[in-house]
Amino acid sequence: MSKQYHIFISHAWKYDAAYTTLVKWINDSGLNWSNYSVPYHDPIDAKNTKKLKEALTRQINPSSVVIIISGMYAVYSDWIDYEIDEAVRLNKKIIGVKPWGQERVPKKIQDNATKMVGWNSSSVVSAVKELG
Repeated sequence: MSKQYHIFISHAWKYDAAYTTLVKWINDSGLNWSNYSVPYHDPIDAKNTKKLKEALTRQINPSSVVIIISGMYAVYSDWIDYEIDEAVRLNKKIIGVKPWGQERVPKKIQDNATKMVGWNSSSVVSAVKELG
């Protein structure tokens, strides 16, 4: 039986194309995986920030790997900070993904990523296999 990977992909619905690309790369790799992310078509029904944070923690908790796309950090840093902090608190491995053409990676992501990879399928899939 093949290994099961449990993955949470941090993303913003405004940047759904990046999330969709990551999901496609993982699917195309043939990995046996469970997606604990919160996709656009299945949003968390939280009435306030506290409830949303609790729901995100419930999604992150069963994952073994959290993938952070560093290109969204400037706009969504509060939520990404929360997801990184929870991943660290819950002892999850963090894969930081540096989008193609991005020169700098936010310090918060650099400091907490178990591994940084470039924006390509083989790098992301290899990191999942290594850390997951």
